Amino acid sequence: MKKKILWFVIMISTPLCCIAQDWHVGATAGISNYSGDLSEKRVDFGYTRPMIGLFVKKDINRYLTLRAGGTFGMVAANDRTNASIALQSRNLSFSSPIWEGHLGAELNFFDIDEKGFTPYLFGGVALFSFYPTAKDSLGNKIRLRRLSTEGQGLPQYPERGNQYSLYQVSIPFGAGFKYLFTDRLTLGFEIGLRATFTDYLDDVSTTYVDQNTLLAERGQLAVDYAYRGDEPGTKGIPGTYPLDGTQRGSAKNKDWYTFTGLTIMYRLGGGSDGRRSTNFSKCFKM
Repeated sequence: MKKKILWFVIMISTPLCCIAQDWHVGATAGISNYSGDLSEKRVDFGYTRPMIGLFVKKDINRYLTLRAGGTFGMVAANDRTNASIALQSRNLSFSSPIWEGHLGAELNFFDIDEKGFTPYLFGGVALFSFYPTAKDSLGNKIRLRRLSTEGQGLPQYPERGNQYSLYQVSIPFGAGFKYLFTDRLTLGFEIGLRATFTDYLDDVSTTYVDQNTLLAERGQLAVDYAYRGDEPGTKGIPGTYPLDGTQRGSAKNKDWYTFTGLTIMYRLGGGSDGRRSTNFSKCFKM
């Protein structure tokens, strides 16, 4: 009878013992970047901004890891640093916070407990929020979305639809490297790209709308921030507000953002050596 009870206790405890050794919690810190209508280069490192995040991971087996987490970063760009005279003359700029929650999976190349390290690939899905702003001459933040700089939500431009949503889905993917620093601590480095489904991360996408219409519907501030090429100190060729339909951005490609950083991860649970156990005898030293 005692043997049966012992066997029953072992059977229900084994999953908890093994599972605990497969969970990790960690943090990341690094940089964030943006690619879109205000970035002439694929990535303009001149506008690199900070990024931090927290995550939890679960090892399914030696090569597959599930992951979830939250990340905060900033993205920004400015036409003044572009090489194109036309873009300098447009003189637009923006910055935006990025709050992201993500779910995904990692494909590990090696068993990290055997090799002590492994490169990996990852992919998943994320929900993120953003809010593009610009600064006036005094350094005050101007919220761009509510200005309808490209006619969003205006009855005269029904093809532009309503205001763009500040909550969007992105597809995170990339690669990283993990190093088993101790039995419980893992250090790493990761590069993650985020493909989005919005072209308004920077509040720029299509064409200019009629100046007088924008003035009547949204006021002078909207006109001022729809086109900034007439501001004092504009690089390139100072101009006047463009005609209705003149190209302002390009809707051909959606905006992207990237997170790159160092990671530190702590393994929960574990036996005397703190390492992952995948069979009954390793979970219980009997």
